[in-house]
Amino acid sequence: MMRSKLIVNPTSGPWDVRRELPDVLYHLQAHNWRTSLHHTARPGEATELARQAAEQELDAVFVVGGDGTINEIINGLAGSAVALGVLPGGTGNVWAKEMGLPTRSPLHLSPLVESVRALVPGATRRIDLGKANDRFFLQWAGIGLDAEVTYAMEPRTRRQRRLGALAYIVAGLTAAANMAGTRTRIWIDEELIYRRTILIVISNSQLYGGKVRIATDARLDDGMLDLNVFAGTGFGSSIRAALGVITGLHIHDPRHSFYRGSTIRVETDKPMAIHLDGEPFGTTPLECEVVPRALSVMIPRDIRPELFSAQSAP
Repeated sequence: MMRSKLIVNPTSGPWDVRRELPDVLYHLQAHNWRTSLHHTARPGEATELARQAAEQELDAVFVVGGDGTINEIINGLAGSAVALGVLPGGTGNVWAKEMGLPTRSPLHLSPLVESVRALVPGATRRIDLGKANDRFFLQWAGIGLDAEVTYAMEPRTRRQRRLGALAYIVAGLTAAANMAGTRTRIWIDEELIYRRTILIVISNSQLYGGKVRIATDARLDDGMLDLNVFAGTGFGSSIRAALGVITGLHIHDPRHSFYRGSTIRVETDKPMAIHLDGEPFGTTPLECEVVPRALSVMIPRDIRPELFSAQSAP
């Protein structure tokens, strides 16, 4: 008998997915999982529940929520043997898309049920986490333009989440109009670089914002973080950086630089906003490091192999 918690954020995402929970629990029970169900009622509660699961040495924590809820969970599971299984119930669902799991669409009206069927029975992999100051992140840390958009977008009502990309476009244009570019010092391991920056993205995984693979060579278990730096000043540079990321043409932009390292420190002349996995996280300075193989994740059988390093074993 396998033991798990199913942690549900009932306010996450544009749709109420709780009607799927009985079928999720039925599938787990049919595959010899004993699962307790928990609904969160306040920020930070998911971390507490995940930490309890680690102390109880459970086999897995399944989470129904978005990338912010997942971030709470990993901060309770980091360093433990408890596996994370994601059932996409958020707005962006970037981690679920990275894993190749179905998200809500006319073709996938029951994404939680389809996802649990893809994960159980399945396999687990040990992956890296990023650590920013005192908090872990699963996918990326953003500084500057995208963090300003995050601050403008959160918190949102369920109705606001249904606006989808339109809300992000409006928030992005507003943020871009106010971005001046900030003198920045960045240490990547022992290397120091200087830039006047609009946007910095520190990635542990490849996918960014749900559609763009900003860090195409990132591997979830390679012991490194991938760093994209966008330099410039003013509205024009902000729009150029945003369009470059959206189209994937940022790699040809002379104001874009790419680095890779295991430790990264960012200092700025003026405070710049930070987000972790799409959740606001204060302002610079920021110290990042990779924590190798800090988390176990449940993966579907048909996952993209290029998400992992060639040397790692399933």
